[in-house]
Amino acid sequence: MSESAIIELKNATIRQADNIILTDVNLKIEKNEFVYLIGKVGSGKSSLLKTLYADLPLRDGGGSVAGYYLPIIKRKQVPFLRRKIGIIFQDFQLLTDRSVKDNLEFVLKATGWKNKKEIENRIVEVLEKVHMGNKGYKMPHELSGGEQQRVVIARALLNSPDIILADEPTGNLDPETSDELAQLMMDISKNGRTVIMATHQHDLLKKFPARTVECIDGKLVDKSAPEFIPEVANNESEINQ
Repeated sequence: MSESAIIELKNATIRQADNIILTDVNLKIEKNEFVYLIGKVGSGKSSLLKTLYADLPLRDGGGSVAGYYLPIIKRKQVPFLRRKIGIIFQDFQLLTDRSVKDNLEFVLKATGWKNKKEIENRIVEVLEKVHMGNKGYKMPHELSGGEQQRVVIARALLNSPDIILADEPTGNLDPETSDELAQLMMDISKNGRTVIMATHQHDLLKKFPARTVECIDGKLVDKSAPEFIPEVANNESEINQ
């Protein structure tokens, strides 16, 4: 495994129970890199992300995430791995009976924060980062879909993770809100975090270009490799003629 990569899979097989989803997966992602993960519904995007945060076991091949070697990770180590990962889901998963502030406080207390002032300061800090500084008192049902997703992003940032894994974070949002959130995810990466964002909205790739990998036909293909970039492919073709 590479020392510089924060995420690496080598000849890995991604499974759901006994079903093989992806084979011969090779992926290397550096610190602070932003990567799109694309592919049709059912192509393996979510299974790949679940493998990275050890919700699905990696039984075949090699893989490391944030210094943890996935094939031999112990159950008691998984919570420590996940503290280095912020996970963003499409369906928000906010506690509907608590305010935004109380949702975030619940997560901090559950992950070991005890000092009341430090908890309050951290909540203010992450809400400001996602431009929701004045919405801490609101209940989830009082927020728009885009605002709820911003709260979910704030929740993912609470423990200053090295990695953000976002599974279709803009899937249920209108185009303008999707653009705003994609830009926010880009900004998070520029501020020192590795971000993998699964999406089916290919227009985002044009508006906010970044490295792109695709789940297709049971494989993971790096669309940023030279053979998939038209200008490079054309130049190589001319050289070989």
